[in-house]
Amino acid sequence: MAYPREAGQTAPRVTLPALFGTFLQISMIGFGGPIVWARRFLVERQGWLDDQEFAEILSLGQFLPGPNVICMTVCVGSKFRGPAGAMAAVAGFILIPWTVGFAIGALFLHYTQIALMQNIMRGVSAVGAGLIIATGIRLLRPHRSRKIASLFAALAFAGLAFAKLPLLPLVLVLVPLSIAAAFYERPIAG
Repeated sequence: MAYPREAGQTAPRVTLPALFGTFLQISMIGFGGPIVWARRFLVERQGWLDDQEFAEILSLGQFLPGPNVICMTVCVGSKFRGPAGAMAAVAGFILIPWTVGFAIGALFLHYTQIALMQNIMRGVSAVGAGLIIATGIRLLRPHRSRKIASLFAALAFAGLAFAKLPLLPLVLVLVPLSIAAAFYERPIAG
């Protein structure tokens, strides 16, 4: 088991097969909650990223169009091995969901009217929501000493959960403000 890097340590050398294999493992055990497993593998097990790097890459994935975990997969693969790393990571990540997901999706569509299937989906949905909440709490850890970052996290949460604002306008307003606040909080040394 690898451990996260300490401050000042350089990034590890990551091979293409390691990227493929790691993201394959994440996708095999991460059905419905791959972000939880991505963090566990990339930060805790492999030590390829620290909590701050993971939070920043995931935040970028949240901002970009498309599924955030795929955006994160591309970013991590690119960070370590460029375009080939991005392709290896994405290939590893989508292999299992593509093959198994299509088969399960076809079965689900065929049997969707059965009460047992509806109950299964409600249960799976509740567990998925819990995984997302747990990951959100973990993502806040690197920012807990930064009051401005916590404020923007709270504003985003309140805007989505309570005010029911649309995601895109909320992001378009909060992201530039958050970037400006980050510059204010930590001025660029010159």
